Amino acid sequence: MDEKLQKHCTTFDQSLRRSKREFEAKFSQELKQNCTMDDFDMLRVLGSGSFGMVVLCRDKRNNKTYALKLMEKGNVIKTKQLVHTAAEIKLMKNLNFPFIVDMHGFFMDKVYVGICMSFANGGDMFTHLRDLKKFDEPLAKFYAAQVIMAFEYFHFLGVVYRDLKPENILVDSQGYLKVTDLGFCKKIDNARTYTLCGTPEYLAPEIILSQGYNKSVDWWSMGVLIFEMAAGYAPFYARDPMKLYEKIVSGKYTCPVHFSKALKDLLSNMLVVDRSKRYGLLKNGSKDVKGHEWFKNVDFDQILAKRVIPSYQPKVDSETDTRYFDTSEKMFELKKLSTDPYETDFNQMFTQSIQNG
Repeated sequence: MDEKLQKHCTTFDQSLRRSKREFEAKFSQELKQNCTMDDFDMLRVLGSGSFGMVVLCRDKRNNKTYALKLMEKGNVIKTKQLVHTAAEIKLMKNLNFPFIVDMHGFFMDKVYVGICMSFANGGDMFTHLRDLKKFDEPLAKFYAAQVIMAFEYFHFLGVVYRDLKPENILVDSQGYLKVTDLGFCKKIDNARTYTLCGTPEYLAPEIILSQGYNKSVDWWSMGVLIFEMAAGYAPFYARDPMKLYEKIVSGKYTCPVHFSKALKDLLSNMLVVDRSKRYGLLKNGSKDVKGHEWFKNVDFDQILAKRVIPSYQPKVDSETDTRYFDTSEKMFELKKLSTDPYETDFNQMFTQSIQNG
């Protein structure tokens, strides 16, 4: 490891230790609602799914625009996502890192649970990867450096992310990233967990084999992401899920001919089925990844300070430009109820979930 990177790692480790102290102090505090639905003017729907919808909104209190994730209480309980939802809100409230989505507030009313987040109007990485077909290696390195530092932050706090994929990485108007969708995050510290969750192409072998896992799965998925950014497709693919899982467990993949020697070497050390040999988990931890030859000319400090001008920036005209989202210009109607049919069960379960972390 060269002297510049060594200095960065020392300073970054000190910063992570401070962050952990702050996180642990706040994590045990009671989580209070700090906004209501009436605080926002709804502009347009940015996306929707089984969870609910994300709406571009303007906060009447400060005139700033945000992304508001609205989840119907009934759906949360019906799909048994209450614990995940509570954990996501509690975690987001206490996180503070440049490359992880930040939460400005949350509320519950008779129908919805709302999470107010910063709006990254460059859309998600998947949109840009689809349009560009693939990223050149310098751009892939720039993006990978940010996700790696986000993972270092998560892991230092004892949190495993478990849902890395281009769709869960937002790009802001300056071309920097925000890791989002923290519903599968779990604070496990040094323990292991066994839940089968994540996107099939990004699942680590140990998840598929039900072996119990920790941060190992994030370093595997980091390898998958780097491959997909540089190739335009994932290293493991099959229409049949069982065949896909067989390929992942075998650990066999083929790199495109345009991959540099350094990139191939890095992937060969990250996409390793044997966790005792996987980069990110060895004695030097994440420093093995950041100190690899592929990242030789990457200045992590400058990227962390957002002083590097990205080679690619989304084309947006304003903070409310939504061209990179599948938006609906139609007026939408928020549901309203005179009574909350889930009030007792939901509030008790939600409070208990937050208290238990």
